[in-house]
Amino acid sequence: MSERAAPFYCPYCGEEDLEPYVTEEESHGWYCRSCSRAFRVRFLGLGVRS
Repeated sequence: MSERAAPFYCPYCGEEDLEPYVTEEESHGWYCRSCSRAFRVRFLGLGVRS
Protein backbone atom coordinates (compact mmCIF):
# COMPACT_ATOMS: atom_id res chain seq x y z
CA MET A 1 0.00 0.00 0.00
CA SER A 2 1.12 3.52 -0.68
CA GLU A 3 0.84 6.50 1.63
CA ARG A 4 -2.13 8.81 1.36
CA ALA A 5 -1.79 11.87 -0.79
CA ALA A 6 -1.58 15.24 0.92
CA PRO A 7 -3.49 18.28 -0.34
CA PHE A 8 -1.36 20.94 -2.03
CA TYR A 9 -3.47 23.96 -1.06
CA CYS A 10 -6.26 25.03 1.29
CA PRO A 11 -9.74 24.63 -0.25
CA TYR A 12 -10.90 27.82 1.53
CA CYS A 13 -8.19 30.41 0.85
CA GLY A 14 -5.92 28.70 -1.70
CA GLU A 15 -2.71 29.11 0.31
CA GLU A 16 -0.10 26.34 0.58
CA ASP A 17 0.72 26.85 4.28
CA LEU A 18 -0.72 23.50 5.53
CA GLU A 19 0.26 21.25 8.40
CA PRO A 20 -1.16 17.92 9.65
CA TYR A 21 -3.91 18.32 12.25
CA VAL A 22 -4.97 15.77 14.89
CA THR A 23 -7.76 16.38 17.41
CA GLU A 24 -8.36 14.68 20.74
CA GLU A 25 -10.77 12.26 19.03
CA GLU A 26 -7.89 11.06 16.80
CA SER A 27 -9.52 12.35 13.62
CA HIS A 28 -6.77 13.32 11.21
CA GLY A 29 -6.98 16.30 8.92
CA TRP A 30 -5.16 19.42 7.79
CA TYR A 31 -4.76 22.88 9.29
CA CYS A 32 -4.18 26.02 7.22
CA ARG A 33 -1.97 28.53 9.03
CA SER A 34 -3.04 31.33 6.68
CA CYS A 35 -6.80 31.28 7.34
CA SER A 36 -6.81 29.23 10.60
CA ARG A 37 -9.22 26.59 9.28
CA ALA A 38 -9.03 22.86 9.76
CA PHE A 39 -10.41 20.41 7.19
CA ARG A 40 -10.40 16.76 6.15
CA VAL A 41 -10.11 15.25 2.68
CA ARG A 42 -12.04 12.04 2.11
CA PHE A 43 -12.05 9.57 -0.79
CA LEU A 44 -15.61 8.49 -1.57
CA GLY A 45 -14.89 5.93 -4.29
CA LEU A 46 -14.65 5.57 -8.03
CA GLY A 47 -17.60 6.68 -10.10
CA VAL A 48 -19.06 4.74 -13.00
CA ARG A 49 -20.52 6.68 -15.89
CA SER A 50 -23.79 5.32 -17.18
